Amino acid sequence: MVRRTFLLRGALAALLVALAAPVSAWAETRLVMVEEKGCIWCARWNADVGEEYPKTEEGRAAPLRRLDLRAPRPDDLSFAGPLIITPTFVLIRDGTEVSRLEGYPGEDFFWGLLRRMLGDAGVDLDAAG
Repeated sequence: MVRRTFLLRGALAALLVALAAPVSAWAETRLVMVEEKGCIWCARWNADVGEEYPKTEEGRAAPLRRLDLRAPRPDDLSFAGPLIITPTFVLIRDGTEVSRLEGYPGEDFFWGLLRRMLGDAGVDLDAAG
């Protein structure tokens, strides 16, 4: 009986800790790159950032998902507005757009803007690393 009470209290304590954790800890975060064939700025991003991205804190916090501009929109993603420019980087939390960056401003600006997007969305980069 004592052991059962101990286990029950332990399970309850674990549940309370889990519920007290920020909701963002459970949120699925993705960076969707909208691109199209022949897009020179998409190619530039691929050359500057593409290989490095999944190895970074940002890439671990928001893994990249690619989407062709001309392809049908996936049912599991909800965008706040039309996708017109390539590349467009859309930060998605639990399937819903929370912010976007239209165009590629170059590697130096990209990282700072992405960090701001992640921070504004409440993504903890330290927890992702």
